[in-house]
Amino acid sequence: MMQLFEETCLGCSRLITNNYSTSFSLGIKALAKKFHDPIYGVYGFVRFADEIVDTFHDYDKQKLLEEFKVDTYKAIEQKISLNPVLQSFQQVVHEYDIPIELIDAFLYSMALDLEDQNYDPSLYDVYIYGSAEVVGLMCLKVFCEGDKAEYERLVPYARKLGSAFQKVNFLRDMKSDYVDRGRVYFPGVSFNQFDDEAKKVIEADIEADFTEGYKGIVQLPEGAKFGVYTAYRYYLKLFDKIRHAPVERVLNERIRVPNQQKMTVLFKSFVRNGLNLL
Repeated sequence: MMQLFEETCLGCSRLITNNYSTSFSLGIKALAKKFHDPIYGVYGFVRFADEIVDTFHDYDKQKLLEEFKVDTYKAIEQKISLNPVLQSFQQVVHEYDIPIELIDAFLYSMALDLEDQNYDPSLYDVYIYGSAEVVGLMCLKVFCEGDKAEYERLVPYARKLGSAFQKVNFLRDMKSDYVDRGRVYFPGVSFNQFDDEAKKVIEADIEADFTEGYKGIVQLPEGAKFGVYTAYRYYLKLFDKIRHAPVERVLNERIRVPNQQKMTVLFKSFVRNGLNLL
């Protein structure tokens, strides 16, 4: 019966992923099957924590996040939780030896979202590390399957890729982050004074992160390479749409990649991977 409980909990994390992110779901499906459940387990955890700070405006977010944090560490310590998301996540933590420091950094960044922040370059780097880079490192732990040397070698590239993804998200969500949550993450950038010059500086930074991140993708284990490359191509497509959009559109619209184009990205990634052209 324990197996049924574990499979049911993993099913919850899978459902969360599929409901919240079509693009991330496509990326997972492009991974080797052995990686599907552990990555669902990671995504379910980070998605629910992010949901607390981004969505539950009518509730005491600080209390909810603190309770979630306590329950997370308790689940990891006891190796079981009646919260299906935390049950799935703690299994991944133990099976793939995910360092507690990565979880600490992630939850710290989530807590930063509970208060208005004036992001200077230092705090900006801390936030991106905790909110995005460590998520990539958790996934990398899964992909490396206990090979510590391979993990350490790929850490810098995984961090850059996670950083690129998050900064693209910041650009895509500038309106909702500011209007709904009062946030502007980019240091020295004002929502009301955002202009072409500021946009180009941010885009150059993102492009550099993408360039470094790609160097790590081609070195990933075969079972992980296609899935991560698919996610990379999706975000690159989104970034390209944002880069060619005027400032006014970025400030007033959440730019998206239509589902048909996502499927095209998936197909082209499959072809390139099959022909060893990554």
